[in-house]
Amino acid sequence: MTVEFADPNVLVEVAPATCQVSTRKDADVLGRIGHLETRLARTNAEIDAAQAVRYRVFVEEMSAQIAPDAMRRKRDIDAWDMVCDHLLVLDTTIEGDAEEQIVGTYRLLRQDVAKGSGGFYSQSEFDLEPLLARQAEKRFMELGRSCVLPQYRTKRTVELLWQGAWAYALKHRVDAMFGCGSFGGVVPEEHALALSFLHQNLLARDEWGVRAHADRHRTMDLMPSEAVNARKALAAMPPLIKGYLRLGAMIGDGAVVDHAFRTTDVLIVLPIGKISGRYINYYGADAGRFAS
Repeated sequence: MTVEFADPNVLVEVAPATCQVSTRKDADVLGRIGHLETRLARTNAEIDAAQAVRYRVFVEEMSAQIAPDAMRRKRDIDAWDMVCDHLLVLDTTIEGDAEEQIVGTYRLLRQDVAKGSGGFYSQSEFDLEPLLARQAEKRFMELGRSCVLPQYRTKRTVELLWQGAWAYALKHRVDAMFGCGSFGGVVPEEHALALSFLHQNLLARDEWGVRAHADRHRTMDLMPSEAVNARKALAAMPPLIKGYLRLGAMIGDGAVVDHAFRTTDVLIVLPIGKISGRYINYYGADAGRFAS
């Protein structure tokens, strides 16, 4: 489950930012643009605050159904929260502690951690084992629970989420990233144009091929190719998925309906080696573009 952002151009030209010199206090900051900064959560209190932000977006805004105890606590929580790293975007102009400054979050799970902690979140929807077996020498990382408060769904915020994920991937020598991308609603046919375009043009194949579990697999090939207009299909694409595609991502075979979050999910597969040189240059081969 991911949240899509309002701006369809989230990964294209953004005005250059003025980088600031880090101090010992903020040496772990991964990026900064203006008064927004990105870093990993440092404390359990910050993770709790990130879960509260997720609750506001997923439950209050999108009407997701979560466990009764989580509803009472007003937190979006699951078992993976205990083992994932939590990437945060903070608005440093908000008065108070860091917990009150969190306006966006991304959840990061490395393969070496997932192996000892029950696997990846996406494995409940997609059969990842054949992919991981074929690419046994590569290090994978899962991206999930992408979430930004409505008033912060701007290019700057999304730039920082990507900056943080890219810096994290480089630090841990990640070879490929993947995660669920979401279309709103539980009727795949409502997204026939976009899903058909993805299936017909961007399907992950051969060594990168991956499929939805058979019992959850919903076909994406809903329209004949001659009826699929590429421009219209891209215009109908959720912005976050479109952003992944710009980077060079591929799509797994089959969509999955997530009734709890009221979304139709596809699997995004993004080998680091296939990321467009344009974006590596933009963020920096060393993730230094927006580094603090």
